[in-house]
Amino acid sequence: MKKLPKVDVVIVGVGWGGGIIASELTKKGMKVVGLERGKERKTEDYLMVHDELRYAYRYELMQDLSKETITFRSNERIRALPMRQYGSFLIGDGIGGAGVHWNGQNYRFLPYDFQIKSKTIERYGKNKIPDGMTIQDWGITYEELEPYFDKFEKMAGISGEENPLAGKRSAKYPNPPMKTTPSMRMFIDTAKKMNLHPYILPSANLSQAYTNPDGVARAACQYCGYCERFGCEYGAKADPVVTVIPVAKKTGNFEIRTHSYVRRILHKGGKATGVMYTDVTTGEEIEQPADIVVVTSYVFNNVRLLLNSKLGRPYEPSTGRGVIGKNYAYQVMRGSALGFFDNKEFNTFAGAGALGASLDDYNGDNFDHSDVNFIHGGNIAMTQTGLRPIANNPVPKGTPSWGKEFKTQSVKYANRTLTVAGQGSSMPFKHHYLDLDPVYKDAFGDPLIRMTFDFEEQDRQLAKFLATKCGDILKEMGANRVDVNINLGPYDIMPYQSTHNTGGVIMGNSPDTSAVNNYLQMWDAENVFVIGASAFPHNSGYNPTGTVGALAYRAAEGIIKYHQKGGSLV
Repeated sequence: MKKLPKVDVVIVGVGWGGGIIASELTKKGMKVVGLERGKERKTEDYLMVHDELRYAYRYELMQDLSKETITFRSNERIRALPMRQYGSFLIGDGIGGAGVHWNGQNYRFLPYDFQIKSKTIERYGKNKIPDGMTIQDWGITYEELEPYFDKFEKMAGISGEENPLAGKRSAKYPNPPMKTTPSMRMFIDTAKKMNLHPYILPSANLSQAYTNPDGVARAACQYCGYCERFGCEYGAKADPVVTVIPVAKKTGNFEIRTHSYVRRILHKGGKATGVMYTDVTTGEEIEQPADIVVVTSYVFNNVRLLLNSKLGRPYEPSTGRGVIGKNYAYQVMRGSALGFFDNKEFNTFAGAGALGASLDDYNGDNFDHSDVNFIHGGNIAMTQTGLRPIANNPVPKGTPSWGKEFKTQSVKYANRTLTVAGQGSSMPFKHHYLDLDPVYKDAFGDPLIRMTFDFEEQDRQLAKFLATKCGDILKEMGANRVDVNINLGPYDIMPYQSTHNTGGVIMGNSPDTSAVNNYLQMWDAENVFVIGASAFPHNSGYNPTGTVGALAYRAAEGIIKYHQKGGSLV
C-alpha cells in the first residue's frame, strides 16, 4: 500500500459538511486534504441543462447504485434486499454532494428538538413516550447552537422572514424573503384567517444579489424551477461548490482528491492515524496519515465507514447497548392534501426550490399533545417549486390512469392544482437501526449498510393529523375538490419521499447513549469527528440542512481547539 506524507486533517466527503470544515480550518492555516469518491464539479457544468429526464429521472448527480447501494428490510424477521434503483431517497455523489441537488429550504430546528425527552416528560409525563421509542436530549440547547445557525445563514445568504413560532434569533436573515406568488398569498391570507401563523419559508435561493462575509458574491434567483435534483447554473442556490469550497481552495491549504473512495479509518490505541482509500481510476490502495480524521459523507456512509473500520461500539437492538447505527430516523411525508380549482389558474410551472410559505402551529410542541397519540409534529407548507412536465400530471382520485378521461382531466387541471403538505417528524425506535449486511457487498468486496425501518403507529397518527389540517386549509382556500392523503401504509422504499435520512452516529451527553459529543467528536476516538445528519438523535418536522450546517460550524470550532490543545472537548 502506498503511504503519503501526513497532513493536519483528512476529510472524508466534500459536501456541505466537508466544505464548511475545510473552509474554517484552512483559514486558520491548517493543511487539509479532502477525499471525494465522486468527480470534480463546478457551476459551469450546469449551463442550460434543464433536462428533466437526465437529472430528475436518470439521476446523473447521484451515487451509482450498481457499485454501492444499501439493503433494506422492514423488520428483523425478513431478509434485507439491495435497493437496485432510486426511490425513497437520493444519495448525492461528487464534489458538493447532496448540497448540489437540494431545494434550498433552510429551517432551524426548534428549541424543543434539542431537549425533546426532558421537555416531553416535563409537560406530559413519562407515559407519553411509548415503549421502544428511544428519544434523547441532544447534549446541546438551541441557545448554544444559535450563533452557528446565524453563521451558516450569513454564509449561504438565506432569504427569509422571522418565524413567529421558532426560537429567538440574534439577527435577521441576511436577505429579504423571496417573491410572494398569488397562490402563496392565498395560503398566507387563509392561514391568518384560521388564526394560524404563516411566514415565507427561509430560502437558500437568493432573493437578491448578495456578497457573504467570506467575500463570495452570487446572483439572484431566476425562478426557473430547476432546483431539486439539479445544480444551479446561476450560483443563486447556495451549495458548497459556490460558497465554502472556493474559500478553502483560495487559502492554498486545501487539496481535493476526486475519485478517492475511503474504505477504512486506520486507528490504534483509541486514536485514528489516518485513512485508507482506493483511487478508483487506477485501483491503487493508498494510506493518507493525518493528525485528525473528519468524516463528512452522507448518513449511510458515515455509519458504514465506522462499522467497517471497527471504530466505536456497534448498536445491538436486542439489548440496546452500543451506539454506531442507533436511532436511524427518516421523515413522515404522507400527511398532505391536493386541491383542485375549477375557476382559478396558477403559473405553477414557474418557481424555485425554496419558494413558498409555511407554518409551525402543529410542529414540535407548539400545540397541546394531551389528546393526540403522538409526540412532536410537522411543518405545513405550500411551496411553488416549479412543476416540471414529466413528473407532474395531477388528476382527481378515481380518475383512470390512462385513456380519454385521464387525458381530459390532465388538460383541465394542468395549472389548476395546489398542494398543501405536512413534513412530519420521525421519532427513533429501538428496532430502527443501521448495521452491516451479512450477505451483500460493494464493488470492493466491503459489506453494504443495511437499513431496518418501518413506520410506527406514532407515524400513522401524525400523518393523519397533518393531512387533516392540510385539507382544512385547502378547503378554506376555496378548492372545489380536495383529495386528502390521510392513510400512511408500511414504509415502502420505492416511491420518492425525501432525502432526509438521519441518525446512526448520534450526539449526546454520554458515551453510553451516543457516539459523539456536542462538538461531534467521537467519545471512543478523540481525534475523529463525524459531521452530518447522522448526528441527529431524531428528525424534526423540517428539512435538515440548516441544522447540519450549524453543527458543522460548531464542530469546526471544536476541531481547531482540539488541534491546539488535544483531549476531549467536553
